[in-house]
Amino acid sequence: VQLSSHFQFSLLFSARKTCAPAEFACLNGQCVPGRWRCDGEPECPDGSDEAEETCSKQTCPPEKFDCGGSTNKCVSLSWRCDGEKDCENGADEEDCASACPSGEFMCSNRKCLATVYVCDGDDDCGDGSDELKCTSPLTCGPNHLRCNTSECVPLMWSCDGDPDCSDSSDEGPERCGGDGVPYLPNRRTNCTAGEFRCANGECVRLTWKCDGDPDCKDKSDESDCPLLTCRPDEFQCGDGSCIHGTKQCNKVHDCPDHSDESGCVNATKCEGPLKFLCKNGECIDSSKVCDSVKDCKDRSDEPKKECGLNECMINNGGCSHVCMDRPIGFECQCPTGYQLLDKKTCGDIDECENPDACSQICINYKGDFKCECYEGYEMDPVTKTCKAEGKSPYLLFTNRHEIRRIDLVKRDYNQVVSTQKNAVALDLDVANNRIFWCDRFHRKIYSAFIHEASDPSQQVPLVDSLQAPVGLALDWLQHNLYWTDSGDKSISVASVDATKRRVLINTDLSEPRAIALDPHHGFMYWSDWGTRAKIEKAGMNGVDRQVLVADNIEWPNGITLDVANRRLYWVDSKLHLIASVDLNGAHRRTHMSSAERLGHPYALAVFEDRIYWTDRDRAAVFMANRLTGQDIHTLAENLNDPHDIVVFHQLLQPQGPDSCNLGSVANGGCEYLCLKAPQITEHSPKYTCACPDGQDLGPDMRGCVPEDFPPPSGAVSQADATPHLTTAPSGAPDPLTPLSTLKPMSSQESKALGSHSTATAMVFPTTPAGDSSVSQHCKWAVNSKYDFVFPIIATVVFGLVCAGVYLVWRNWRRNSTKSMNFDNPVYRKTTGEGEEDEIHIGRTDGMGHHTHHHPYPQGVNMGLPPTLCAFSLVQRQRVSCLTFHSAAELC
Repeated sequence: VQLSSHFQFSLLFSARKTCAPAEFACLNGQCVPGRWRCDGEPECPDGSDEAEETCSKQTCPPEKFDCGGSTNKCVSLSWRCDGEKDCENGADEEDCASACPSGEFMCSNRKCLATVYVCDGDDDCGDGSDELKCTSPLTCGPNHLRCNTSECVPLMWSCDGDPDCSDSSDEGPERCGGDGVPYLPNRRTNCTAGEFRCANGECVRLTWKCDGDPDCKDKSDESDCPLLTCRPDEFQCGDGSCIHGTKQCNKVHDCPDHSDESGCVNATKCEGPLKFLCKNGECIDSSKVCDSVKDCKDRSDEPKKECGLNECMINNGGCSHVCMDRPIGFECQCPTGYQLLDKKTCGDIDECENPDACSQICINYKGDFKCECYEGYEMDPVTKTCKAEGKSPYLLFTNRHEIRRIDLVKRDYNQVVSTQKNAVALDLDVANNRIFWCDRFHRKIYSAFIHEASDPSQQVPLVDSLQAPVGLALDWLQHNLYWTDSGDKSISVASVDATKRRVLINTDLSEPRAIALDPHHGFMYWSDWGTRAKIEKAGMNGVDRQVLVADNIEWPNGITLDVANRRLYWVDSKLHLIASVDLNGAHRRTHMSSAERLGHPYALAVFEDRIYWTDRDRAAVFMANRLTGQDIHTLAENLNDPHDIVVFHQLLQPQGPDSCNLGSVANGGCEYLCLKAPQITEHSPKYTCACPDGQDLGPDMRGCVPEDFPPPSGAVSQADATPHLTTAPSGAPDPLTPLSTLKPMSSQESKALGSHSTATAMVFPTTPAGDSSVSQHCKWAVNSKYDFVFPIIATVVFGLVCAGVYLVWRNWRRNSTKSMNFDNPVYRKTTGEGEEDEIHIGRTDGMGHHTHHHPYPQGVNMGLPPTLCAFSLVQRQRVSCLTFHSAAELC
């Protein structure tokens, strides 16, 4: 191996004499950021930033935990006893109390569980220990009904058309009569022509029937399907369809489920130091090269001149850095952090182009890169990932009749909201410790403080009269609620106290589902799994609507925003995947794709380096690494019907200014709603006002008036009080204006437009002649406090119109007029090439009726004094008089 002198020199960094206060001075004089000191990764070329004598002097501040020992590392105090070893020596997880809080049950796997889940017939611990010591069958209270599966549900839920027991026994015909067909949220009276009606009444796309993937809750779309078999020369796709065998692994997705390109490995590759590619295409082991045995049929493995020759001895083989000699020829290589730009020259690798290089911030520098974290996060010295500081995060998710909570550090598992009919969507107000949720059965949005939410009397209904609410999001800065309704195909907004409400978008929506907000930048995002599935984006005031994702998307259910990394994640229940794009719809990436692991993912949340999601098919909540898609864990299982999921942590709702209350005027001066405007440019408005349905903004764009509301009686607008001046071709008045309303202009007005204008000026009064309301209008205008403004405005507008007409006319005359002067005005050109090239100048009768003709070439100036007459040639045929003095009678 040979190292070039250039590479050896490039290892030396330019030294600086002094470093900034926030920097660390390496022993060789180089300066690196002070935060890189003792972070476990040497950035100084001499390693002095990680030397023992440097780091042994480190003292941890009060908000940090000292790992102690030889590592001398400091980690966030909130990471102490969180179940993850953040110190290299594991000191942060030593001497941690293992008991559960008072009033909770400890499972055999050391998971803490609320006592309400013990002996309830469900394996909530995951190991069954919460159901082991149940001495007697579960008994229900006097106001509860015992299901055939031993569950207990409120008696008032029986026979309401909505099955609450897992076996639907609370709606059975033996109890309720009738056919016993249960109610389902997606059940419709009739499905459209492009939909398939499931046996339970749900509607799914017709193209999803018999595709090998059950989409109906009862899986009826995959029943009575013909058995598809393929010929021996065909490949059978995952959905049962057949393609020709040559289309498998051709780098083109021919199967609808892309199964023809999965698991493909190119076995014909002949690369690496252990392989040698013969010139005829054969591939042999490199150990057989230059062994005096001809293994390649073309004998290219035994060239006499090259075997035994070390090309690296001559000028390093021409390599810029490392030259590796081979039995035949040589190979240029690069050190870590560099790559070959051509076959001999190495260049720096930009590791930051790989989205998985760092959790959050990636800094590329020559030969290496550095990961850093956003404010509020800290680099874990062991895992090298960004972890949040502050209080422990926890999950909240809906489970049909309740909302549950899981502490992501202590793994505490308890109930937050109980006795719900069909909770499907939720969101949080972290700063005020409030929770908001939708109940699809009651068609309402509720709110409660989290610590009081278990008390039904503290659950406040906010918004009612909904049809089918399915998505919910809170603007925690301007304090507004947004939700999607698949019943009336709309996206609406209301103030957080629900006193003001308006529909924002109700066009081009088929099946709107989840919604997410970015209040700092004023944008909202939503999914639509209708006929043309897509994910869209618009301003939080409803403007600037655009489609983010429309390709390779089938059933987008849940969406969520990664606030720190500025990305949008979604789950596709049909394609069984989790994917993401940036907030402009670019740089798409698939994080997980598996029908086995993602049965029917419904909602998801992202925090730190993890993705959390609910799965309705598997009735569970899962967690995985968002960068790799691996390290999958089950957080809760054996659930009833999990839907929405959110993470509670202050970093997910970063604080900022309330754009509607920046000044002294409350609510931005808006009479009704104040909505955050999208921050498209630095000049974008901070907010806009909005009115309730059926009303529009008034002239001041803050107050509200009814739609198409006429002016008050006896009042006219400025436009109505000012006559409209217009021009029309002569003899052709506006067909929409009655002739009786036309008033000819005065001689002074006519002169203002020019005596040779080709248009006839008319004044169009806004009120027909004889209308008695004119006097009333005038009387109102005189008595108005703005009566002195209207004459001034009318005069200015009239003057500007006249000046504009005159300038246009003068410019036109200047560009299309040619002037000629003659000694004698009584001449007529009689020779030439035709009528088009003739100038006819005739004297009037008053001048003697001369009829003889004198030809003159076109454009000749005969020197006539300018006091007689100047004639204009227009289009070489028509002559008109421009100006005259004493000889005016000639014209």
